[in-house]
Amino acid sequence: MYNLPIADNLNISALAGLFDSTTNSYKYLYFLSLLDILKRRNFDNLSAISFREIIVEMLANAWYPHKYFKLSFGKIDQIANKLDNLELELKEPLLNFREPDKKILRNTINNQNIEDIISSINRYVSYRLIRPFFTQETRRLKDYDVNPTIINLANNQFYRHKPLYCFNADNQKDCNAIIIHPDWVEYLEKNYTIVRGWVSWEWLNYMQQRNPSIPNVVKKLFMPQQRDSLIKQTQYWKTILEHQDIKCIYSQIQLNKDEISLDHYLPWSFVAHDQLWNLIPTTKSVNSSKSNNLPSEKYFDNFVKLQYLGLDIYHQKVSQNKWLNDVESFVAELKVNQANDLLNLEILNNAYERTLKPLISLATIQGFSANWVYAEK
Repeated sequence: MYNLPIADNLNISALAGLFDSTTNSYKYLYFLSLLDILKRRNFDNLSAISFREIIVEMLANAWYPHKYFKLSFGKIDQIANKLDNLELELKEPLLNFREPDKKILRNTINNQNIEDIISSINRYVSYRLIRPFFTQETRRLKDYDVNPTIINLANNQFYRHKPLYCFNADNQKDCNAIIIHPDWVEYLEKNYTIVRGWVSWEWLNYMQQRNPSIPNVVKKLFMPQQRDSLIKQTQYWKTILEHQDIKCIYSQIQLNKDEISLDHYLPWSFVAHDQLWNLIPTTKSVNSSKSNNLPSEKYFDNFVKLQYLGLDIYHQKVSQNKWLNDVESFVAELKVNQANDLLNLEILNNAYERTLKPLISLATIQGFSANWVYAEK
């Protein structure tokens, strides 16, 4: 899908081969992290980038897909275990996507004792990532000879062969940083958007293969810059509440149309969307209490009945064109034949049964807390 820009003085085919035969997430996260660090440094190529800084960035980049969205990195991948072993205190900016540069997350990780993690992750990835620049020279080497050979070649041929980077020492035990070639820094700065798009596409393909049944993987790889507004969805339910008294399905509290909070029946961190078929009105306190938990099955019937009530009233109170437009996500995601099928409670109930129950099972397997029941404080 992506063709990397050509540069006469650089080995672009080697760059394009960085992720060939990749079996775990390390190379994707490593290169993405290098791009993040370079951009944050305004592509200053005068200083080395320490292994610690890169691996802190890798862990920060892996945090949202693993800890927040609960994606799998693959059975043999260890990055998830590394994150699980860290004691990271979650802060409000992290959970509400108000920290796009990941500064708090990076600092929190960096303040942990991560020397063993750095050593484990960096045993191969810093060296093997640039192996495509030395394919011929390393073709028949024993595995234990590969790293020292790559260090030697990268350091001694840095200005002639122009690998992506070299190392700050000649022996692996002394290496603790990389130095990116100035020509590559210039290339990455000039073509940042294209290169970032390319590696993001490769990263997406890798993660989709390991999460084949998970919805919306593409929106779960990186921290969203901000959550989408729920103005339209709120207005939908306000229109309904103007014509019908409704109680919260969890607390049985009578709802005030001017004080509602919209609940994602399946957690947003699982579905990663704000479509109406998964949204119902509740109170702010109940919504906060439910958080990212999966609701108990005892709420299912009332959830479907509330959706049916809302659809029926909305159909009566708005124009046909607006009705068809606003219920499009119901038709598409619940896989009913036509919009008017949504006005049949039996058809709607069956559609939700087919759609929700497998997703709840999948989310439970993924690690989302199940069987949440509202408990009044």
